[in-house]
Amino acid sequence: MMNANDFRRIALSLEGAEESSHMGQPDFRVGGRIFATLASEEQGFGNLMLKPEQQAEFVAELPGVFLPCVGGWGRMGCTHIRLAAANEDLLIGALRAAWTVRLEKNAAPRKKTGAKSKKTLAAVAPRKK
Repeated sequence: MMNANDFRRIALSLEGAEESSHMGQPDFRVGGRIFATLASEEQGFGNLMLKPEQQAEFVAELPGVFLPCVGGWGRMGCTHIRLAAANEDLLIGALRAAWTVRLEKNAAPRKKTGAKSKKTLAAVAPRKK
């Protein structure tokens, strides 16, 4: 049976992991980007940022432990882990999976946004007269 302190300890044991905060809730980042949060701690959950296909596998294998977060975040792979139903090995594996996903995303080239995007939008938007 795990709890929020175990989640925090394990998350911070991963190489390069740091605790931060997003919207007043504790999160865990690598390379400045979130891989897990305790935003649902009061409900007994930790949250993992997984790929949707990983989420589907986790939920299918252990539906009493893993469930998708509600809404769009859940559809993008954000997954609750029921802390009281998890053991240490399971929590280590789940956090490592989320951490690995974030490392892979951090290494991938990012789409450029900003002025060029605005210019593109301005070019296609109808002009007001």
